[in-house]
Amino acid sequence: RGDVTCLEIDAVVNAANESLLGGGGIDGAIHRAAGGKLRKYNAHLHGCDTGCTKISPGFCLPAKFILNTVGPVGENPQKLTSAYTTCLELVEEYQLRTIAFCGISTGIFGYPLDKATIIAMHTIRQWLEINHDKVDRIIFITFLKKEVDMYNTVAPYFFPLKPLQ
Repeated sequence: RGDVTCLEIDAVVNAANESLLGGGGIDGAIHRAAGGKLRKYNAHLHGCDTGCTKISPGFCLPAKFILNTVGPVGENPQKLTSAYTTCLELVEEYQLRTIAFCGISTGIFGYPLDKATIIAMHTIRQWLEINHDKVDRIIFITFLKKEVDMYNTVAPYFFPLKPLQ
């Protein structure tokens, strides 16, 4: 639980809207912290389709890059999976070793938190099965206690810890 705008890592994921020009929630927080250059840069990206991701410099953030991804409004498992997958494709393409994911579509976009968390964990786990050597750390950063609780409940099913010997 924490503030995604304070992380000194390779990339933070921004749960953006299709314009990529800022909005509410995490999108607004990232735009405010990154500064006005982010909006100007993103204007040249000409938006982003649902389920896709476009990369921007971190500007005033401690993170080097921002992965602006557009999740679905409401439930759409294929588009939500695609939002996570396209972020991970950029992690590989840009050789990003550390990345922080926020909950995509779980705020004002209205995706049920439990279902979205399962999709996030499943998609990232599948990617790691093949690409585990391409990343050093994936962080799930949340703002609300209910999100922390959900991630703590779901994570062990996808990322079980081996008992210490």
